[in-house]
Amino acid sequence: MSYLWGILGWAVVLATLWDAFTTIVVPKTVERGASFSGAYYNFTWALWHRIAGALKDGPLRMSVLTSFAPISMLLLFLLWAASLALGFALIQFSHGSLGDGSPFTQYLYFSGETFFTLGYGDMTPKHGIGQFISVLEAGTGFAFLALVIGYIPVLYGHFSTREQLIVQLDSRAGSDPSVGQLLAKYGHSGAMEDLVALLKDWEIWSAKQLEAYLSYPVLAFYRSQHDDQSWLCSLTCILDTCAVIEMGFGDDHPWAKRLQFQAQATFAMGRHVIVDLAYLLNAGPDFKAPSRLPDSTYDQLCKMLNDAGIGIQQGRIEAFRQRRAMYEPYCISLAKDLLFTLPGWVPQPGAVENWQLTAWDRANHF
Repeated sequence: MSYLWGILGWAVVLATLWDAFTTIVVPKTVERGASFSGAYYNFTWALWHRIAGALKDGPLRMSVLTSFAPISMLLLFLLWAASLALGFALIQFSHGSLGDGSPFTQYLYFSGETFFTLGYGDMTPKHGIGQFISVLEAGTGFAFLALVIGYIPVLYGHFSTREQLIVQLDSRAGSDPSVGQLLAKYGHSGAMEDLVALLKDWEIWSAKQLEAYLSYPVLAFYRSQHDDQSWLCSLTCILDTCAVIEMGFGDDHPWAKRLQFQAQATFAMGRHVIVDLAYLLNAGPDFKAPSRLPDSTYDQLCKMLNDAGIGIQQGRIEAFRQRRAMYEPYCISLAKDLLFTLPGWVPQPGAVENWQLTAWDRANHF
């Protein structure tokens, strides 16, 4: 019977180490695999989603949603540590390292003391095998601590990189961002050729986020610092922009071909991020959702662009619908799963950009 406890203990230790190693260290592919951390996030986010979904829109709901990612990550670290301590306790128990008659609770205490290297010295193994296992557990505890310490800065480094372009989009596309606001601002300013550089930045951003989300899917749950900004909202706005640009413009502008080429490249990379992350989070595309662009809104969009001197071609509306169908169902599904609100195609009446507000009174001073 003691050997069974030992086998169970080694299984718990090795499974926990493998889960932590593959979650933190190993670069991942888009394939979903069964894992403890994956099941953990599926369960905890489903519970958190239900709690947040029952709350009204406001500061409390946003605080609940914002707290999920850091809290769930810390709880996962604690679960890994507890599993390792439990596994080593089972191994020591199978060998009777503390002497015959010692209850399992003492082995749990001894294992926790060893794993966290407390060094009380009130309990010591009675034979060489127990001493070797204790050394192995202490080394595992140190390695685990180093892994956690190294993981957190990397994760927050990716988060910081993600937020930079999102914040910059505020003054260009509004809060919430919209393709109508973005293109109209560039059109009125006579700076459409500069839009090529912006879309190029978003192509690079998307490539970086694709790598980051595949390696650290928990990043998707980290929300932006401003309530009306999010990575999904911003990326959807950019995909909307690319879809509109690819329709073509009514006049023969010198910047049109370069802009359309860059829009195609940015669209491809941005869609790659959306589709892969939807697969990782098991958020299947929602093909039955209502259209994000009703006819009345489309007419508003066309008027905004005509007023800015960049009217779009009207003969490619079917190609435009097909382009939208390549990403919108995934964006809608992700928004439902992550409790985000997708941006509109035109700015909301009276909308004020974040840079025009102060955190003191949320008043418009411009």
